[in-house]
Amino acid sequence: AAMAHGHGPGRCRCCCGEEAAERGSAWGLYLRIDRQRLQCLNERREGSGATVFRPWEERGDRSQFVESDDDEELLFNIPFTGSVKLKGVIVMGEDDGTHPAEMRLFRNIPHMSFDDTAKEPEQSFSLSRDPLGQLEYPTKVARFSNVYHLSMHFPKNFGAETTKIFYIGLKGEWTEAHRHEVTICNYEASANPADHKLEQITPQTHFIS
Repeated sequence: AAMAHGHGPGRCRCCCGEEAAERGSAWGLYLRIDRQRLQCLNERREGSGATVFRPWEERGDRSQFVESDDDEELLFNIPFTGSVKLKGVIVMGEDDGTHPAEMRLFRNIPHMSFDDTAKEPEQSFSLSRDPLGQLEYPTKVARFSNVYHLSMHFPKNFGAETTKIFYIGLKGEWTEAHRHEVTICNYEASANPADHKLEQITPQTHFIS
């Protein structure tokens, strides 16, 4: 299989299984989401927003979806466990008015609220209805080459009162190196003052408790 792949994707049209597996692995960024801190604002059922980030092969599972609550807007705050180069997005919904009609992407603004969406996004897309999860929206990679936090704002749909999303696919590359460097630098910079403070405070703290 390795030899066949060496000739590039154009030669591998016959082996559908391999091509599907390769395509599935390309959409593996859901594995790099820090799910403990993932947020979906205006979701009707708590925790349902997280379920739309799953393997590409499972995008057709209609039992897992997020639906908006008060109006048609949805806002995802997606922290990654490292640095991501985002290359493409798939948004899959129903073939009706609940499908989102627009997507706006923001990078590296943690804990965005709906008030923050007044800002200019890094990139915005007009969406087509995609009930099978087949349409890929390519990002301007230069703008999304060092993303540790992605916010996805869906401001409107095709006319329904609420918005429904079944699957969001994120394609790209992930690296952990950058995040570790940041952690180490912060630690070294703050180690010395902290040590001195601890010496002074610790005896009192023990005495109080």
